Amino acid sequence: MSMSTHVAGFVPPDETWQKMKAIFDACRAADVPVPDEVEDFFEGEDPDPAGMETGLPVRKLNDQDRAGYELDVKDIPATVKTIRFWNEW
Repeated sequence: MSMSTHVAGFVPPDETWQKMKAIFDACRAADVPVPDEVEDFFEGEDPDPAGMETGLPVRKLNDQDRAGYELDVKDIPATVKTIRFWNEW
């Protein structure tokens, strides 16, 4: 079994996100299909309470004893308020 590590930034929910989430929740509660526009907005995933995921300019770190990622703090977009790190197996 292999493991992969991920790093992503999140922009907090704004007014548009809140409206799309309300539509998403109403459709799920009514057991009706979520409109394509809402599905596209959330990129086919369930809405994440942290907001919209955005990529970060990370660099792979590999040397003899370790493997990981580096991220220069100056390169984090100003709109990102949360950074999530996770491993998948």
